[in-house]
Amino acid sequence: MKEKLQKIREKAIAEIESSQGMERLNEVRSAILGKKGELTAVLKGMKDVAPEDRPKVGQWVNEAREAIENRLAEKMKKLEAEALRRKYESEKIDVTMPAKLHAAGKLHPVTQVRNQLVDIFGSMGFDVYEGTEIETDFYNFTALNIPRDHPARDMQDTFYLSPEFLLRTQTSAGQIHVMEEKKPPIKIISPGKVFRSDDDATHSPMFCQMEGLVVDKGITLCDLKGILDVFVQKIFGENTTTRLRPSYFPFTEPSVEVDVSCFQCGGKGCKLCKGTGWIEVLGAGVVNTKVLRDCGIDTDVYSGFAFGIGMDRIAMLKYGINNIKLLFESDLRVLDQIDD
Repeated sequence: MKEKLQKIREKAIAEIESSQGMERLNEVRSAILGKKGELTAVLKGMKDVAPEDRPKVGQWVNEAREAIENRLAEKMKKLEAEALRRKYESEKIDVTMPAKLHAAGKLHPVTQVRNQLVDIFGSMGFDVYEGTEIETDFYNFTALNIPRDHPARDMQDTFYLSPEFLLRTQTSAGQIHVMEEKKPPIKIISPGKVFRSDDDATHSPMFCQMEGLVVDKGITLCDLKGILDVFVQKIFGENTTTRLRPSYFPFTEPSVEVDVSCFQCGGKGCKLCKGTGWIEVLGAGVVNTKVLRDCGIDTDVYSGFAFGIGMDRIAMLKYGINNIKLLFESDLRVLDQIDD
């Protein structure tokens, strides 16, 4: 029995020493010390050993087990240390190498323009009103004095969700909510996304607009021009001026289209302004008295003006972008050129 145990011990130690990995080491452990291992089989055969010899045989078995387990532990430490060394070698970093540079993110051109507009009008005392992108037909059209037969209501121009609800076509709907909820004086801007069924090089089904509204005593068209002059000078340069042209909008009377002197050629005429020296940038006007009265505002005391700025258009003009689709393609070659 002693010789048998010695052979098991020597065989186990030899296989342990020759093991090249943890998987093979576990196989050796199982073959010797597992439930069906050689040493375990000897222990199970102790019942056949004479009672007087069992203490001595048991001692030999324990000595063999202890020697094998000690060798297993030593080999396991060596293999773990070697695995760790190889891992460190594979993950070694040469700190003397140049660092890999990662490009920093930038704000989208329209976001930059929005932030600039909020700062400009905020410095003139305007509050920001965030409207909802889903509106009712009443707030988007009816309350703004847009007749039932107006082309803007047509299905091909407006994204209707139901006969009553739609995706807003203008942030002007926000001014009705404000005038219903707040008494004059009112001075707000309402930036956000609007939606229209339109798609070409200068139009998109979704674009960003900023509505401005002022209602107070004695408000005139001159006040509107003064505020717009400050706005264009801060966006396009100190030498930029505005020009008002008669127009028509159902919710303002009188209504105007607002042009700015070409900031690229100084009004001399170039490709950007198509040789005219002027660039159209927004629509505005004095708030229609019917709109004010329907919101419960006394038109004998108060008057107001409103304007709508296309933020995408301002971004395209300011940064020289000739196709609105470039604002939606996330082309880094475009975005890297724009960073105010």
